[in-house]
Amino acid sequence: MTRRIIVALLRFAFRVYFRRVEVDGLENVPRKSPVIFVLNHPNALVDPAFLLCLAPRSVSFLAKAPLFKIPVLGFLVRALEALPVYRRQDEGEDVSRNLETFAAARKLLARGGTIGICPEGVSHDEPRLRPIKTGAARIALGAVSTGEVTDLKIVPAGLYYTSKTTFRSAVLLHFGKPIEVTRTELKADGDPPRTAVRNLSGRIESALREVMLDAEHEEALHTIARAERIFSEEGKEKNDSLAGELQLQQRFIKAYKILRDHAPERLARLEVRMTRFEEELKQAGVDPDDLSPPTSTLDVFSHLISRGLLFLLLIVPATVGLLIHYPAYRLGGYLSTRFYQDSDDVISTIKIISAMLLFPLTWLIVGLITYRFLGGIVSLIALLVVPAAGYAAIRFSEELDRFLGGLRALAFFLRRRRFFVRLIAERNAIRNEILALGDEAAIVTN
Repeated sequence: MTRRIIVALLRFAFRVYFRRVEVDGLENVPRKSPVIFVLNHPNALVDPAFLLCLAPRSVSFLAKAPLFKIPVLGFLVRALEALPVYRRQDEGEDVSRNLETFAAARKLLARGGTIGICPEGVSHDEPRLRPIKTGAARIALGAVSTGEVTDLKIVPAGLYYTSKTTFRSAVLLHFGKPIEVTRTELKADGDPPRTAVRNLSGRIESALREVMLDAEHEEALHTIARAERIFSEEGKEKNDSLAGELQLQQRFIKAYKILRDHAPERLARLEVRMTRFEEELKQAGVDPDDLSPPTSTLDVFSHLISRGLLFLLLIVPATVGLLIHYPAYRLGGYLSTRFYQDSDDVISTIKIISAMLLFPLTWLIVGLITYRFLGGIVSLIALLVVPAAGYAAIRFSEELDRFLGGLRALAFFLRRRRFFVRLIAERNAIRNEILALGDEAAIVTN
């Protein structure tokens, strides 16, 4: 029961914090046989929470032992049936106790359960996959080779954040093809041989790179960040899929490495072209998301009228929601940046946790105030209306931003139609160049 409540609260928090939450590759997750999920780790406690909430199976995580000693967090990880991992870098921990953890993990898998592991070991801000630990491979080989577990699969799960520290950004959880685990002859002490562990760890690492954005060089990620909106426009033409956006960026990463090594002048020309395009957009005051030609004058005015009516309906509850929730929102942002300003992988975790605490506290305070001055019925109504008003404030802000962006694009189109059309053509040309680079990289690597 406690687990269900925690998962429900986390799902609600994710739907508020992230504008879009997508899951891809569910067909790759076995529904009945035991599974070990391996997950990349760019965003602290948010990463396992996503797998916990969005996987089609109930997942028990391996979590670092110090978390079990933190008062509130310790209760939560126990309620979620997590298993402790004892690491050398954690002061005072006895790593020999990992034998108990591995035994508990094998028993869980033998019952047909699933385990989630972040094999990188720590959350980080690096643009690439860090060297993975051998725990997942050791557990998998030990479970299968002792005969305790049959038909075990390792499923790679990749998290792709469009902007992990930004409120109302987007996130994709992508499940890759499952990895088969074969039996091996165990050593006298019951451990699998190093060669088998190393080989399976290598397969896990390769599978993880296929489901995440893995940039070997920082400058590659910077270039991709600049091109991201161009990619997203391509995604909008293909059912607005984050999975498609991720695939495009993965292709460009491969192309970037090849170009950097073999044709740096072509890469330089692309970057110059992107810079010029960005400058022209900036001068025009137009966002790339709004760079699409209007269909007809009637459609434009119909759209403006419908949006105007929507704003009239939302403006009162949105204003109330903004005024009530703004102090909690600002306090959460302050706490995350004040204490973790150098750790982007922790910021969104703190923001989400603070929102889960501060927003309900805000609702409780409003309920108590209305109860004190207006009575029980009004207080009950306030407890129902205030959260809805907060959501209305979020939606109003997003719709207003799109509306104003559309107005700027329309005004620009009417004033400088030729320049507008040329920008669209240039955007398409840059996108096509990026796609061509990805195709060429695929041919070279294959």
